[in-house]
Parts: sequence; structure tokens; C-alpha cells
Amino acid sequence: MSESQLWNDVDDHFTTLLAPADEILTAALRDSDAAGLPPINVAPNQGKLLRLLAEIQGARRILEIGTLGGYSTIWLGRALPADGRLITLEYDPRHAEVARANLARAGLDGITEVRVGPALESLPKLADENPEPFDLVFIDADKVNNPHYVEWAVRLTRPGSVIVLDNVVRGGAVTDATSTDPSVRGTRAALELIASHPKLSGTAVQTVGTKGYDGFALARVQA
Repeated sequence: MSESQLWNDVDDHFTTLLAPADEILTAALRDSDAAGLPPINVAPNQGKLLRLLAEIQGARRILEIGTLGGYSTIWLGRALPADGRLITLEYDPRHAEVARANLARAGLDGITEVRVGPALESLPKLADENPEPFDLVFIDADKVNNPHYVEWAVRLTRPGSVIVLDNVVRGGAVTDATSTDPSVRGTRAALELIASHPKLSGTAVQTVGTKGYDGFALARVQA
């Protein structure tokens, strides 16, 4: 058995036992695939982790940067109370349309809002609304702008809020200080920002599984 097959088998075991699929989640993936969206959604056990983090946090307000078809949005939205609020930002109008349909089927359209456009345009507009601070921010968009997304996350949160930054390993290239890959450079800059920011305390974790070799960073906003 290859190493990657072993990773997949373990992920399948964990998912079946601890994060089993349901009709809503299965349909969200099916419709995203039928619409031609790239298959880059989080794995089921990673989606369950996001939900648990939001629940542990007692989150009432969540910001997601990068919606895709709304699969991770459903996991996060299920952690919210009935009067909670989740705003998710999506660049591609076609992706947003699929996500809205998936969220409606999940019964989450009343507490979720998909905003369309470049996130670096949507975020200043959101800040201008002077919203209540977000309790959790999940960043899973274009990696080039990761440091900007982290900066906005700090601005839009409060002491005690949690920031999750996905896909930080870049196939191991994150260690290459000479890389010219914009996604690697953006990710490295975001991690360096987390390490040096006076309001952040964070770490990063490598993962293996059905999504291959990857990882995420986790940060807490300090007083």
C-alpha cells in the first residue's frame, strides 16, 4: 500500500466514524461538481474541525474569505445559534450562485450572506458598515493576498477571536525563501505576519489525507 493510499484510508475511517456525510453536504458537493467548480473544498473531517472550532469558540459571528460552493460555509453555519450571522466573500459570481443554492437547501440562507467581488474590495466596504466584531474568520481564498486577509481579519475581530488560514504548506514549498511562486510568497508573508503581529498568537499544523499534503495556521487575537 502506498503512503498516499494509507493517508486516504485513515481519512476515510475518521470521516465515516466522526464526520459522516448527510444529504445536504453530499448534495452541496454534487452540485458544485456539476457546475464545474474546482474540487478544492475542505475534506469532511476538516469541515468538522471548522465546526468544532466555531462551537468551542461560542461563535455568533463568522467571516469566511473564499466561499467556493459553500461546503465549508455549511459546516461553519451549522455551528451558529439561530440569531448568528455568517458573511462569506466570493470572487466568482458563478461560484456564489451555487453556494447560495447550497446554503438555502441547508436551511442556512437566513443567517448567511454571500457577497460577490474581490475580497480586497468587499472587506473595506464591510468595515465601513462598522459591524460587530467577528468571533471566527476562515481564510481560504487566493493565497497571494493572504497577508492582506490576515490584516483585515485582525481589524474585524476582537481579543479572543480565532483566525484560521488554510493551505499553508504549499506542497512543502513554504520553507523556500527563494520561491518566486506568488502563492508561496503570499503564504510565507502571512505566516510571518502572524509570528510578528503584536495582537496575534498562532501556530501552524501539517496535515495529510484525502486532500494530499497540506496544513493550516491557527491564530488567536490577543488583547
